[in-house]
Amino acid sequence: MSEILDAIFTRRSIRSYTDKEISEESMNTILKAAMYAPSARNFQPWRFIVVRDRKNLKKIQEVQPYNTLLEHAKAAVIICAQFETDMHKLFFQQDCGAAIENLMLAAHGLGIGSVWLGVYPREQLIKGIAKAFGLPKDVVPIGVVALGYPAEEKPDPERFDQSKIHYEQW
Repeated sequence: MSEILDAIFTRRSIRSYTDKEISEESMNTILKAAMYAPSARNFQPWRFIVVRDRKNLKKIQEVQPYNTLLEHAKAAVIICAQFETDMHKLFFQQDCGAAIENLMLAAHGLGIGSVWLGVYPREQLIKGIAKAFGLPKDVVPIGVVALGYPAEEKPDPERFDQSKIHYEQW
């Protein structure tokens, strides 16, 4: 199997992390992979806030109180969309979703665990993250990805389900 398929089939949401720090080089590789995601009309609306400071990670937790896993994460990336024109509002969810998936696959490829914490479209979470991190009015937080070296292993379940596939029409 190719390395790409192996990464797709073995990546899991990791919620428990070791104390090992994530290097600047690894973080830059992860962010570069995110920026190589496909983007409608090549708008690339994504913007990233890298959060490493413990008190800033705590700010995310205060907005998303059910994400206690951030207590042990070594970093988080807040993925945002910036709307420079109304055209940017058309596909920002898909664009940022693709960037998040690339980010998580790159982390996995580097041996770093991740989990995607949703923000958009929940208004309370959007406003909380925007306020806590000083986002400009034309920037909307889409999601948060917690990062850290895994302190847990997850099984590789079989997810292929032929009954969910239709050919030519429903």
